[in-house]
Amino acid sequence: MSLAVWFSLLTACVVISFTPGAGAINTMSNALRQGWRRSIWGILGQQLALIVHVVIVAAGLGLIVSQSELLFNVIRYAGAAYLVFLGIRLILTRPTIPEADDDAQGDLHEGHWSMIRRGFWVNLLNPKAIVFFLAFIPQFIKLDEPQLPQYLTLIVTVMIVDILVMWGFFAVAARPFRRLTRSPRGQRILNSIFGVLFIAVAALLVVLH
Repeated sequence: MSLAVWFSLLTACVVISFTPGAGAINTMSNALRQGWRRSIWGILGQQLALIVHVVIVAAGLGLIVSQSELLFNVIRYAGAAYLVFLGIRLILTRPTIPEADDDAQGDLHEGHWSMIRRGFWVNLLNPKAIVFFLAFIPQFIKLDEPQLPQYLTLIVTVMIVDILVMWGFFAVAARPFRRLTRSPRGQRILNSIFGVLFIAVAALLVVLH
């Protein structure tokens, strides 16, 4: 991959990562409820899903998903249902009284693997991401050159940019609102807001084609 092509890839990744979506909502919610440092675990889960998306497209399965209305809809509705589940669970979460430290727990500390799993499924159950990568990847992968180095460069670039944007922007953007987590009322407000956002993204996933 030439430097010019890589720079184009880098620019595209930055623009894509800054586009708000379920991953950004999940990151901000984690940062508010679990602290900025611990929000990285959810972000890492989201990166694992990105890797799976790229592998699916590289293996040719992405084309099958994009051309099969049934398969596309199964994944789409499963993703929407999962986001609705997360939204309702967040809305119904009971408030707790956190410690004074800025990065102390907002709720009881959630396990690393639980945050990783949720981040993974939030990103994975989005068939539009597969279709997007199906259109995105051919712009930067040349078929007449070795495939593996190109795909590795693409995956590493996508992951590094997304981690920096999620942790360095969306998670940081949530920190000023951490003071609201100091009271049960503030926690209920934030949980309701992010719960509704998850449900709204689910609705968009179902309605928009």
